[in-house]
Amino acid sequence: MVTFEQFWQLLYDHGSSNYYQNEIYARWSRLTPDHQQQLFDRIRQKIADGRFVSYNPLEAFHDNLPRRAKVRTHTLSYSEYYSTFRTTNPVDGWQMQKDASGKIFYSKTQHL
Repeated sequence: MVTFEQFWQLLYDHGSSNYYQNEIYARWSRLTPDHQQQLFDRIRQKIADGRFVSYNPLEAFHDNLPRRAKVRTHTLSYSEYYSTFRTTNPVDGWQMQKDASGKIFYSKTQHL
């Protein structure tokens, strides 16, 4: 795994100053090792490809953080589901569920 010193040297060699080093270290420490590696790899690849990476280390850090997948859950009532799909069988990733009062509804989780 990549260390903070390696990450900082990458930014420093790209033209960053030592002014934000403590702030970057604090943010780096809050990342998981996998996210640290992804961040390092993304910045290193952009620099190698000649693409834009900010000289300000705070902006470079923020702009290249691995994005978290958003999860969206859609729900339909029993009647809405039946009128849409003309069946009560789960199709296309939809799941039949019951709420606390015993009412049936359908839900589908989607990762964005």
